[in-house]
Amino acid sequence: MIDDVGFTQRTKAPKIDVLDRADGERLEELARNIVDCGFALHDDLGPGLLESAYESFLAAALRDRGFGVEQQRSVAVTYKGVAIKAAFRIDLLVEGQLIVELKSVERLSPVHAKQLLTYLRLTGSPLGLLFNFGEALFKNGVKRVINDRSSYRAPQT
Repeated sequence: MIDDVGFTQRTKAPKIDVLDRADGERLEELARNIVDCGFALHDDLGPGLLESAYESFLAAALRDRGFGVEQQRSVAVTYKGVAIKAAFRIDLLVEGQLIVELKSVERLSPVHAKQLLTYLRLTGSPLGLLFNFGEALFKNGVKRVINDRSSYRAPQT
């Protein structure tokens, strides 16, 4: 589960537990389910809606599959004694471990993936998904982001 995050120095990151093979496989299965729901949503509705609409529809689809989903999860961060109760909000937190960041823009910018990577690093989450529902083809708007500070590595295909 993602809890509040605290840092005492710029270079320190929260402890990240080592994922064993079974945990990695479950995480990959979770990611596949999320992408599948996103594809079905985009296929049914197409591009052009607000991010908040896609967020609500995707959360509902994931809950229908039995997954625990939090929307707009506020995360507190403390840095050098300065605490911010809501330093950022996670669009979707699935099963307490996988972050999904949603966009509905013409084209993703490199800063969108950097934003997700920062969220992953600050929370210690190993994997995140960035969806852009503004793309004409959903597959062009899907990006996996791996926390390079975690022990998680994508499976070899």
